[in-house]
Amino acid sequence: MNDLFDLASHAVKIGEKLGAMFVEARVDDFSNREISAEMAEVKDVKTMRRVGVGVTVYHEGATGYSFTAQLSKKAVEEATERAFKIAKASSKIAKIKVDPGEAKAHMQSELKLAVKKHPQDFPLTSKKDLVLRAVESARNHGKHVSSVTCRYGELYGQKYFTNSEGTEVSWSPLLVHLAIQVVSKTGDLLVDGSDGMGGSCGLELFDMEAYSPEKMGGNAGKWAAEKLTAKPAPAGKYRALCENRLVGVLAHESFGHLTESDFVISGMSPLIGKIGKKLGSKYATIIDEGTMDASRYYGFWLPYDDQGVRTAKTTLIEKGKFLGYLHDRSTATSMKSNFTGNARAINYNYPPIVRMKNTYFSPGDLSLEEALEQLDTGIYAINTSGGQANMDGTFMFKALRGYYVEKGERKYPLREVTLTGSILDFLKNIEGATKDLFVFSTYFGGCGKDEQWPLPVGLGGPQLLISEVQFGGEK
Repeated sequence: MNDLFDLASHAVKIGEKLGAMFVEARVDDFSNREISAEMAEVKDVKTMRRVGVGVTVYHEGATGYSFTAQLSKKAVEEATERAFKIAKASSKIAKIKVDPGEAKAHMQSELKLAVKKHPQDFPLTSKKDLVLRAVESARNHGKHVSSVTCRYGELYGQKYFTNSEGTEVSWSPLLVHLAIQVVSKTGDLLVDGSDGMGGSCGLELFDMEAYSPEKMGGNAGKWAAEKLTAKPAPAGKYRALCENRLVGVLAHESFGHLTESDFVISGMSPLIGKIGKKLGSKYATIIDEGTMDASRYYGFWLPYDDQGVRTAKTTLIEKGKFLGYLHDRSTATSMKSNFTGNARAINYNYPPIVRMKNTYFSPGDLSLEEALEQLDTGIYAINTSGGQANMDGTFMFKALRGYYVEKGERKYPLREVTLTGSILDFLKNIEGATKDLFVFSTYFGGCGKDEQWPLPVGLGGPQLLISEVQFGGEK
């Protein structure tokens, strides 16, 4: 056991000595680096290290959380005492009693991904080179280029956790990401094109042809140029084929948040009382899991959550049937469910809350060509630049790119492609899914909830064939 583990263990001992029913302590030791460039010049480099201890104390049906960035036993004792006082005060007014339940203790240390090119082993110059190569390719492939911006981000380090049950685990988070955006302009028309890739892997990700700086930069340039002559997307209801990344955002933002059990307990989710109900077509299956095959998928690797619970593969909806919610220990105990390993915090400054891991639609058996053929006439919507998802299941997302399809053939590119609707209608309207499961993660962006942003998550899926989607205009 190292010094940081000793500090976490010390917090547990102090909390129990104060009279706490249960104590959880975790240590985060993260290194972050961000590089940004505009045109052919590196504009900014940020390097950060964040180390600290967070302590959760359970007392008489309430919790208290406190933290410290000072790595001393005295500072940890003071943080634990603060957490205990918060829990003690909260227990007198808490309307919903909190119980962490019971679990078997487990021990696993120094758990890490095997990667070929860990970012900590490569100098800053090599990462600047990735950024500048992407910029150069974008400028070479673009047309009427007004600006090019590129960003690289990395996160790695160690997490240590222990609790009153005797669980002791440590693991090494890892995330790299390269993203590029091109803005092109003719007259009053301003358009953009972007590409990028990220996940829990080493820098060898950018040695792959599909995700090389040259390929992604070239894509961003070409896609921006394509929009210069694209037609505005038509407004109305159309058949649609939704691409993998857009599908992943829908799985996460529009459906996944509705399954987070704290929203269910507080009465905010429309999925209350829906377990066992048919919510979608037989092609609608959504999964949330912590660890995927790193040789095939590029989500966020999360073997344990921030309560030391081993992450589970949780099927939220299977062939249209809704199966259950995502939990931390206390909501699982309250709702008599299994632990799912979904207690997460962005860093030691915050208490763990119910959050997603890697959330994705399951693949089907169609090729892209077969999906386009079945689409016949409609809109092929690709990726998203963001939008809005509401707690009633309604959403509005802007696709980054789109194509109008006639008789299975892409006829012309579209811009201003906006999808609106309800995720519950969307699930019912799924007519098929492609074989290609694609899962990714992002350093820039991530998930936001309760002022905790950005939390790395994975998302994705196959390409989904939808019988009807509202595009543009009014709903």
